[in-house]
Amino acid sequence: MHFPPRPDSVTTTAMQRRGIIALLALGLPAAAWAAGPGAGAAAPGGVPVAFVLFGLTLLGVAVFHHRTFEVALTGLVVVTGYQLLFTDFDLPRHLSAEWRLLLNLFGLLLGFAILAKHFQETHIPRLLPRWLPAGWPGGFVLLAAVFVMATFMDNIAAAMIGGTIAASLYQRRVRIGFLAAIAAAANAGGAFSVLGNTTSTMMWIDGVAALDILRAIVGSAVGLLTFGLCAAIQQQRHQPMVPGGPADIRVDRGRVVIVLLIPALAVVANLKLDFPALGVWAAILVGATFRRTPWVEVRRALKGSLFLLALVFTASLMPVKELPPVSWRSVFLIGCLSAVFDNIPLTKLALDQGGYDWALASYAIGCGGSMIWFGSSAGVALCNEYPHARNVVAWVRDGWHVILGYTLGFFALLWLCGWHPQPPHKAPAAGLPASLTAHAAPARGTPESHSGVLQELPARRPVIFCNLSGPPRDYLNECRPDDRAGALNKQRENDR
Repeated sequence: MHFPPRPDSVTTTAMQRRGIIALLALGLPAAAWAAGPGAGAAAPGGVPVAFVLFGLTLLGVAVFHHRTFEVALTGLVVVTGYQLLFTDFDLPRHLSAEWRLLLNLFGLLLGFAILAKHFQETHIPRLLPRWLPAGWPGGFVLLAAVFVMATFMDNIAAAMIGGTIAASLYQRRVRIGFLAAIAAAANAGGAFSVLGNTTSTMMWIDGVAALDILRAIVGSAVGLLTFGLCAAIQQQRHQPMVPGGPADIRVDRGRVVIVLLIPALAVVANLKLDFPALGVWAAILVGATFRRTPWVEVRRALKGSLFLLALVFTASLMPVKELPPVSWRSVFLIGCLSAVFDNIPLTKLALDQGGYDWALASYAIGCGGSMIWFGSSAGVALCNEYPHARNVVAWVRDGWHVILGYTLGFFALLWLCGWHPQPPHKAPAAGLPASLTAHAAPARGTPESHSGVLQELPARRPVIFCNLSGPPRDYLNECRPDDRAGALNKQRENDR
């Protein structure tokens, strides 16, 4: 499935360029702050040169949206050359650590392109206008369906299926704002499910309880209502949904089996082998035994997939060794950073550091990337099918409701559920600064004070107090001798 660029695409203006620069500025200073000491040579202003080069690459992607692959590839070559020539960067060692992630992502993007074509040829999308409500509610129901699908299948697959359905419902005249909402719905649906998103699965495998992530459903639901309603009304005004549908269509049940088999084997391979792409391609090869496989979709998705790999690998070259001290403010900033920086290494750094409210962190890292089309794998996969959406300015302008939805969802989750940072679920990572591990919060519901700095954070439950700054303290040894046994038992219970 391939859609030509819209003829009525809006040209980029100077004001829109300034808006994109401002949005990128939300993420890059946070990354520079996280770089810490030893980040390499710094440009004027104290920002590491590697970040300046990466920022120029992202700006080039935003401005030269018809040459995104070439810009990303140039940025990769320049940043890699700088790291090799002017730092002690070990490229073979770095490749040995990153190849698995890159190969897995590459396999998922190409495999789910085939999935989307299989789903189109089931003929189900042509029947949906008979089942969905008319007008803008039909568009919102579609986004809600993508949201639900992403809770039990990969968010890339959910976004691809949603894009295929939208092409049929709206005669292929899908507004970029609605595409942004599809990507955001897929990311929001996966943010609270340990099966729906790579980052939430990473948290679960690393030892974070699934119930600690489940609370993110509050933020995801608020975000869906916000951007879902706006995008559905926006799309209905742009191109109304085609009513009814042919009555003589027969569903291809063989292809339905393939569509169900691909995400099922992806989940199994993810849980058993930590390599979901292997399950995707196993299902595709099984399906090839009884249905023709649309291999042409691989060629069409190849360039966009390589673009994302170039950005992800360039982001992995950034000298980010740690994240800012844990607080809800830093979590919100990490969500903004994930729009321009790969969220998988961000998740790994957060897990190594520990002490986060994992529901809030999962929501921010999972949903923040929806704000820019290349900020999430779901967005890139959609743009492989809708090339005209590879325009950062148009994505932000038409998809303004996604940024609003992320912000409202984050603060709704914070206000309704409170800030509940968990004790580290494992021993601190080797080499992690003690100043960061010291900020791991005490057990929830236990008010503690450091140097008189005590902050009350919003909660609808009994008020939770959490120290956000101050020197480290040994809470156990500050207990009276007769209280230490009880404190130790309580800490063990919290760890479990």
